[in-house]
Amino acid sequence: MSTFPAFGILLVDDEPAWLRSLSLTLESSAGVTNLFLCQDSRDVLPLLDKGGIRLALLDLTMPGLSGEELLARIGEEHPEVAVIIVSGVNQLDTAVRCMKLGAFDYYVKTDDEDRLVSGVLRAIRMIELRDENRAVSDSLVAGTLSRPEAFAAIVTRSRAMFQVFAYIEAVAKSSQPLLVTGESGVGKENVVRAVHGLSGRPGPLVAVNVAGLDDAVFADTLFGHVRGAYTGAEAARKGMIEEAAAGTLFLDEIGDLSIASQVKLLRLLQEGEYFALGSDVPKRLRARVVVATHRDLAAEEAAGRLRRDLYYRLRTHHAHIPPLRERPEDIEPLLRHFLAEAAACLGKPVPTPPRELAGCLAAYAFPGNVRELRAMVYDAVSLHAGRMLSMHSFLAAVARAEPCRATPPPNPFTPFEPLPTFAEAAGFLVDEAMRRSGGNQTMAARLLGISQPALSKRLKHAVRQTPIT
Repeated sequence: MSTFPAFGILLVDDEPAWLRSLSLTLESSAGVTNLFLCQDSRDVLPLLDKGGIRLALLDLTMPGLSGEELLARIGEEHPEVAVIIVSGVNQLDTAVRCMKLGAFDYYVKTDDEDRLVSGVLRAIRMIELRDENRAVSDSLVAGTLSRPEAFAAIVTRSRAMFQVFAYIEAVAKSSQPLLVTGESGVGKENVVRAVHGLSGRPGPLVAVNVAGLDDAVFADTLFGHVRGAYTGAEAARKGMIEEAAAGTLFLDEIGDLSIASQVKLLRLLQEGEYFALGSDVPKRLRARVVVATHRDLAAEEAAGRLRRDLYYRLRTHHAHIPPLRERPEDIEPLLRHFLAEAAACLGKPVPTPPRELAGCLAAYAFPGNVRELRAMVYDAVSLHAGRMLSMHSFLAAVARAEPCRATPPPNPFTPFEPLPTFAEAAGFLVDEAMRRSGGNQTMAARLLGISQPALSKRLKHAVRQTPIT
């Protein structure tokens, strides 16, 4: 059974009944289990000296050291520990003094329990964010990963991808939602598996593709149902949330979720509890929620297709996977990886790729990203019979694909004085396209948006125009 949060929370009060009541309330209402109870205020500082405790809830009126004295000492000796005052005294001047001494919050014991629980959860979140920001900063500065083996399934040598890995390492243990975005085929599922592996959670990774699920099916899939909840529910069934207990719940294609289902997901994330269909007994969410989408959620929210409150709840942590066209340095290692994988799958020897193949593919936009490259390689290896891999199937696949152009760049001729002639500009473009495509005319023509015969004609014309020296 995993503990929450990852750090310890110390409850200090000289009344054992109150300590027991508060600990039960935090566990049942918020799933907070990493608790330490202390009845003697003189034991607090030695306990903090041992480390591992990052949040303390202090009573004010205690024999030995008072809560205010302890608050001041903790601020001096353990500034990393946040302190919440829980007092039987409802006095404004006392509360103001405690806040000036550095208390995170102040509550009266007669306050509504929900207010105190919410305050503890806010403090936990603040501490987690502080730790995560420090970890991200340290990872980026160091330029190294603590556990590179977690990313072994992701073939890359891209600096942008290693920055994503560093961020993921820093937030993997967080209890807050993680949003993974990126175009279709970039490998979001592999990133989610790495997150789960790094989280240290003992439970399983449970994946649910929510695209196309109507509201009723979504609720039944996630929350489960009791016997007799609806016609045909002859036996009780666990939902995916319960299946993922102490693990990770992965909701894929979250951008396709209906508004009605979005309301249910928002309540789950806000309250940390849910009801199985047909039941009035709440259950706690004990899994880390990770969501993924290929959609632009900011645009979906602006268009009214995604609730704003859910959008900001989901992007507490956000990892964006760059498309393959933005990391062409990954083409060659991915090509070799998929060649070996396809050969093993098809029972063939690993073919040798032509030297110019990686360069040609690097000039292609890959709208299907890594998944498209993998499909190309499998198709080529399935047709392969000799020692050297043929480029024919790759070029045919590129020729069949629709051109993928990003937003037009600024006019590159603006700084030129004088301007090149049309013939000179066309020559520059042809030369650059041939360079990027490794001399392959089919690929170069595609980059220029013209046919291969038209490019060939231009090249022949350029050769005829070259003066003989």
